[in-house]
Amino acid sequence: MLDAALSSYGAQVVLATSSDENHPPENIIDGKTETFWISTGMFPQEFIIRFPDNMKIFTVSIHSYNIKRLRIEKGTSDDAEKFEAVADTEFEHTENSLQANDISVNVLNTTHLRFLILSGYGPFVSVHKVSVQS
Repeated sequence: MLDAALSSYGAQVVLATSSDENHPPENIIDGKTETFWISTGMFPQEFIIRFPDNMKIFTVSIHSYNIKRLRIEKGTSDDAEKFEAVADTEFEHTENSLQANDISVNVLNTTHLRFLILSGYGPFVSVHKVSVQS
């Protein structure tokens, strides 16, 4: 299956609520778990991934640290202003290792996914990799 969330495929992070020059949001879609985006505290945090084409998406995989509750929404307009929830999940806390979660979404047609980090197990969270199976 194709990982549509890779920057090499044409995906882009078009919005992130936090930015650190050493850990920019583009790290989320570089395909590596060694690099990451880190929040700067407070919740909710969010980021939006835009795909180069309309996508049919079955599963979203996310490697992260310290995320407690996450909502994923699909874009319902080309300009990424309207979204509809497709998943809301709570992650288990892991000590000294990444959280690895596969989330079934079954989205038929979207150009954007918004990830809302609603709470964390601490004041900061990191997202190391997002994969989208289409």
